[in-house]
Amino acid sequence: MGYDAGKKVKGRKIHALVDTLGLPMRLVVHSAGLQDRDGAALVLDKIRRRFPWLELVWADGGYNARQVDQAVADVPGLRIEIVKRSDDMTGFVVLPRRWVVERTFSWFGRNRRLAKDFENLADTLLAFVTLASIQFALRRLARG
Repeated sequence: MGYDAGKKVKGRKIHALVDTLGLPMRLVVHSAGLQDRDGAALVLDKIRRRFPWLELVWADGGYNARQVDQAVADVPGLRIEIVKRSDDMTGFVVLPRRWVVERTFSWFGRNRRLAKDFENLADTLLAFVTLASIQFALRRLARG
């Protein structure tokens, strides 16, 4: 199945940079028509200012591109490691570090407002994803 350049892609995509516990550090929402490799620059933009200690980012194969390498190169002291799926794997296999961000997206799905795409604006969706992220963090702190 080919991609028709004239066809408008509906929906939105959420890029999340999460810590090792799965708590979001940076969230970006944009049109689903933008590729993962192009969204990486949006996620990494200004990341050094917020998290000067960040050294390593794990990402899936969708971020294995020249655009991502350039976005990482623009952030001093940051490196990216692509978590690749082995060619001999069949079916569902949990990949190291990949499950952390997938769990975060699962948490978003448990939030009633985020279970379906109700929002018309990307900024509104970002606001509700941010509120859900704050709720995750507060629950984690309350458990202590």
